[in-house]
Formats: sequence, structure tokens, C-alpha cells
Amino acid sequence: MERRFFASEVRHHDGVSPGWPLSYEDFETYYTQAEELYQVHGLRGEDPTEPPASKPYPYPPIVHEPRIQRLNDDLLKAGYHPFHAPTAVMLNEAHRAESHCLKCDTCDGYPCLVHAKADAEVIAVRPALKHSNVTLLTNAEVVQLKTSPSGREVTEVVISRNGNAEGYRGDIVVVSAGAANSARILLLSANDKHPNGLANGSDQVGRNYMFHNSQAVVALALKPNLTRFQKTISLNDFYFRDKDFDFPMGNIQMIGKSKGPMFRDDAPFFAPGFALDEMARHAVDFWLTTEDIPDHDNRVTLDREKKIVLSYTFNNSVPTKRLYERLKSMLEFLGMQKHLIPNSAYMGKEIPIAGVGHQSGTCRFGTDPTISVLDVNCKAHELDNLYVVDTSFFCSIGAVNPSLTAIANALRVGDHLLERLK
Repeated sequence: MERRFFASEVRHHDGVSPGWPLSYEDFETYYTQAEELYQVHGLRGEDPTEPPASKPYPYPPIVHEPRIQRLNDDLLKAGYHPFHAPTAVMLNEAHRAESHCLKCDTCDGYPCLVHAKADAEVIAVRPALKHSNVTLLTNAEVVQLKTSPSGREVTEVVISRNGNAEGYRGDIVVVSAGAANSARILLLSANDKHPNGLANGSDQVGRNYMFHNSQAVVALALKPNLTRFQKTISLNDFYFRDKDFDFPMGNIQMIGKSKGPMFRDDAPFFAPGFALDEMARHAVDFWLTTEDIPDHDNRVTLDREKKIVLSYTFNNSVPTKRLYERLKSMLEFLGMQKHLIPNSAYMGKEIPIAGVGHQSGTCRFGTDPTISVLDVNCKAHELDNLYVVDTSFFCSIGAVNPSLTAIANALRVGDHLLERLK
């Protein structure tokens, strides 16, 4: 779900998510550009928590299939505010013969064999490779960023490629390896001028790791759910609070449709396959997201072999549990059994530390070099030509997918770099 994010301070059950050094208005233009570039489908005005936008979504909302439309209608009747999930996909429902997307039942969590997902590979990387001055190296791992004697500039990017060391130089170096690996690259690059790791005079590199408190659960409908493309509805009624709980709880949305084999790990060993297939026919699949709070001690470090060590203590778990119970309490009037079961295809009911898809926060940006790694343009405070442009820069994560914010920020920093290179 490609949703915008209010980057303001929020008080949670377990503490405070800090505000960002830039306002939502600083990102708004770039959110609009990101939605246009990544062909986001949606409808403004349905989500009562959405930030203001200067333009409508560039593409119409994806049409709900009958069972999901019924779910939408039942939620509306109960006084809730379901909305079409903003989705980046190359879909043309008005002229299906011209549509790349087929709305198949393996969209969520699987590679798209017809390249109809509007993801970074399809929208950004492949088009960029058509330019003569862009090269993509495969089977290559960055092992060090070397600096000048002063330590103020990166002078060489050292990589290991097919067992051989190679070096590359450029006036500007951008690290964009994901929150865990971007931190690893900086920590690997320690030298005399940066003894604790590159750009780590503040001791903040690798700290404040976040990845959401998430749960994948399945409800069983009283009648078969024949939906193929299920991920079209979302609910933010409990995003900031509930009627008897004055703290944010998070987002509820759909995920890809279950299939029988996905239940095997949670079923008794003697459960026959046809019974699991029948469960899948009745399955309605939900994804619950609650914000985890940045914690100084939730961090990425390196062991003696230079491998990543991820230390993480879960926090803000009470809202996570309350969101789960809130969904459970709604099931009967939504035409479902009043129980939820885990979806093992998404690593069980609660997503463990291994679920790093939403990793962020290890190189936060800010105006104070003593408590941040990057400045507001995502340039390292301590180096003149090093930028980190991925979800590492996040100060907090909200309870939404971080991808649209990462894209918008990349476009914002791109404009800054264009000005710098003039």
C-alpha cells in the first residue's frame, strides 16, 4: 500500500515517535511526483487520516471484487471508513486489453512474470539502464568506502566482484543498500579519521532500527471467498486511537489471497490437503501494522567476521495486541467466523525480527550532528560528498509502508544533487 506519511511527533503507549526535521509540506510535491511515476491507483477523501494532497491520485482506484466489495459495504454500514488501498500497479481496468496487469492471485509476495508491478525494477532501474552513462554491476558487494587523508571526502568505492577487488571513483557517492546494509557499509569503512565507522562521530550509525510491529492473520468467511486480487481495501479508523484507548493502534489492510499449502505449517500433521484447500477457499486475509518506536539500543553492529548483528527488543506491543483484538471483535458482523488464525506464508501471526521488509532508521537525518548521521539533504554531516538515500534516514516509521516516502525522498535529494552538480 503506497500511502503518504505525516512526519510529526506522535505520543504512543510506550513513548514518543520523534518529529522529523522537515515538514510534510517539504515532501508533498515529491509525494505527488512519486505517485505519478509509480502509477499509484487510489481515491482521495476516503481515508479520514490522509494528509492533504495537491493533486488527485494519477490513476483510479482498483475495483473491489464481489467479496471485498461486500466487506467494504459492511464496514461502511457499521460506521467505519474503509478506503481503496493506494496501489502501484500497471493496471488499466477500463481497457483490459491494454493492461499490463492481469490481476492474478499471486501478486502479493511473488515476482510478477509480466513486469506489471510498478516497482523500482520496472519503473526506475530498467529505464535507467537504457542510458549510456548508467551501468549496473551484478555479483558485486561493496566492502569499503575509502576517504581522502582529511576524511572529508569518499575517494573510492571498493567492491568484491566474482572474488576480485575493484575500485570505482566519483565526485558524489550515494549509498542506498537498505537500512541494515547501508549501516554495515559505513561501519565497514572505519579508518583513522572515522574510527567508529564512516560518518559515525555521533555513534548513531546503525542505531534506532525499526521495522514495524506486523501481523498476518486469516479470518474464515461463512461463504467461499473467490477473490483473486484481494489487496484493495484498507482501514485507518484506529490509526491514531480507539474509543477506549487513547493511543495509536495502526492500520488494517488486506494481503494476497491464501492458498491451501500456506496453512500446512500451522495445521496438525494429519490434516488432509483437501481440508486445507477448503480453508483457503473461505479465507479472508488481513495485514495489521502498528508503529514500533525508535530505540537507541535497537541497532545494527558487526561481528568479528564483519557480518551483520541485529539487536532488537520489541516495543509498543500493547497497541499491536489491541488492534488484533479489535479486528477479531468485528468479524461476526463482517460475515466471518469469530476467530483469527496465523498465515504461515508471512512467517506466522507476528512478524519476527527476520521480517526486514520495512527496515528503516539506522542513519537518521537531522540538523544536530551529535544526534544524527545525515543533514536534511541526506548528506553525511562529516563528509562532503557522501549521501545515504534509502529508508535509513527515517526518524520514525509510522504505521504505513515506507516505500512511497523513500521514493519521494529520493526524488527530493535528486533535485538537490542536480543543483549541486550545476
